[in-house]
Amino acid sequence: MKTTPFDIIVIGSGHAGTEAALATARMGCHTALITLRKDTIGVLSCNPAVGGIGKGQLVKEIDALGGEMAKATDYAGIQFRILNASRGAAVHSSRAQVDRTRYARYMQNSIKREKAVTVIEGMVVDLQVVNKKITGVKLASGEILSTRAVVLTPGTFLNGLIHIGLQSFPGGRIGEKAVSELSLCLKDLGVTLLRFKTGTCARLDKRTIDFSKLEPQYGDKKPIPFSITTKKVIKKQLPCYITYTNQKTHDIIRSGLDRSPLYSGVIKGTGVRYCPSIEDKIVRFSDRDRHQIFLEPEGVRCVEVYPNGISTSLPEDVQLTMIHSITGLERAEVIRFGYGIEHDVIEPTQLYPTLESKHIVNLYCAGQINGTTGYEEAGAQGLFAGINAALRVQGKEPLILDRSTSYLGVLIDDLVTKGTNEPYRMFTSRVEYRLVLREDNADRRLGKIGYDVGLLSTARYKALEEKNEKIKETMDRFRTMRIKPKNANDILEKHTIALLKASPTAEEFLRRPEVNCDLVKKIIPELSSIDTQVLRQVEIQIKYAGYIERQLRHIKQFKGLEKTNIPQEFNYHNMAGLSREIQEKLSKMRPVSLGQASRVSGVTPAAIMILMIHLKKYWAETKQKTEDGRQRTE
Repeated sequence: MKTTPFDIIVIGSGHAGTEAALATARMGCHTALITLRKDTIGVLSCNPAVGGIGKGQLVKEIDALGGEMAKATDYAGIQFRILNASRGAAVHSSRAQVDRTRYARYMQNSIKREKAVTVIEGMVVDLQVVNKKITGVKLASGEILSTRAVVLTPGTFLNGLIHIGLQSFPGGRIGEKAVSELSLCLKDLGVTLLRFKTGTCARLDKRTIDFSKLEPQYGDKKPIPFSITTKKVIKKQLPCYITYTNQKTHDIIRSGLDRSPLYSGVIKGTGVRYCPSIEDKIVRFSDRDRHQIFLEPEGVRCVEVYPNGISTSLPEDVQLTMIHSITGLERAEVIRFGYGIEHDVIEPTQLYPTLESKHIVNLYCAGQINGTTGYEEAGAQGLFAGINAALRVQGKEPLILDRSTSYLGVLIDDLVTKGTNEPYRMFTSRVEYRLVLREDNADRRLGKIGYDVGLLSTARYKALEEKNEKIKETMDRFRTMRIKPKNANDILEKHTIALLKASPTAEEFLRRPEVNCDLVKKIIPELSSIDTQVLRQVEIQIKYAGYIERQLRHIKQFKGLEKTNIPQEFNYHNMAGLSREIQEKLSKMRPVSLGQASRVSGVTPAAIMILMIHLKKYWAETKQKTEDGRQRTE
């Protein structure tokens, strides 16, 4: 049997797979990207949008580390918005509607340009494992591809089962095959699998929608791109439209619940709590008179519209009647009906913080297989898993991001430490240090890491260093520069802002709630030459200085626990002071640090103190044994 060698094999070509393959190739690894169909590389399976609350931060972090999702979004974006713009900087989140065709084309071209990536059409049916270490994969054709590491990103294809009403059939997406043999292989290797469910909406023909009855929703007047490398958004911007379900809609849905796979017991998998199907909304929130629907264009030249808010697996006849009961959609024609899909996921606590499997050496998992939902969560994991697979192949130290570094660090820590019993979605509320981990400073937080692993160019890293130096210089200027009342009061009066009686520094002036950098530039015109991004960083640092300093103190305390490593062979059993329950949880979890141990469900602060004492004793005994061995050798 023919065997083809690769440094790394990436299985699956969705958002996780494309980011993983690009990362490994750019880090110098000969990479195979295995996909069922080349023309589906990088497609948006569900809604035509990227980003959102908590998700926009992940996309910015992908960009900061050298990934591709932000650039693809800027290339394909047709509407850009900053969500939570009226609130504090800690929760500002970017979101963009994108042209579905352009997005996929960008990702496919990115893959084609990487000479170190070989795209292979095929289905993986088996993992080749020797002594618990991955050595290759077997395709349905019988061909075996040998490799030093695998990144597994099958998305919803892993034993996927599609539901439309009471009709069910295997599939990873509508019209595409499911991957079943791989589930059996993982089970045989001792991996515990869970069953999750997600779904999608019908697609409507925009030519049959009465937009005159609907409320338009426009993007920001000055769209802000996702990637730090994109200077300006130049694509044509399109509006979305808003409509609502009504009592008639709800009655139609209730009448079809007996044929709903969700409520008739056909679907066994756990659904997405934060993005439920419309039938789930009607049952769970029976007191609501209506639910909002966003009609999202799927592209500039595309006739398809995505009615975000009515994801469903109801029968087609019920879906059609339901849609026609909604204002503006009375004559809407359905291009494709919505459906639900169940798929297998692994229990993510079976992964190390590098996303490597605890069962199989050099097998990394990323995306929906780890129990997440969303393009952004998948892309971020794919990039991270790809980086760590490449570092392993190159014999380098792994990359671990803790909760104080990034949204990505929080995402991974939540998965591998706490696990998830439902599809996991990122939110700003999950992030303890969100005032420090803002989307506007993602490049400053993670750029050096991206450069060190080889994903950021020297030119881009040099530009980042120059930006940081400019921020420092501008901060110094604001601390020393004074604003005279005679230069400011005429402008302040026009803006109905309290007049100055003294001459505060620019820093003191900017601390006032009603003052921003745009106003300061009007008073001190010479500041207008400073880059907008630099001034934005200065403004945030000055306005939130006290809060930021407090979070940095908390981070310092947190880092102390994270730096206390726990050896993987550490024996928790019969440890005086720890309950049997905690001993069993820690033995199963195998935390890599005292910090991770503290976040294991049920592990108390008192238990951490006891564990700290035992660790000190362990390290002292280990040191003594090492010294004794050295003396005997001498």
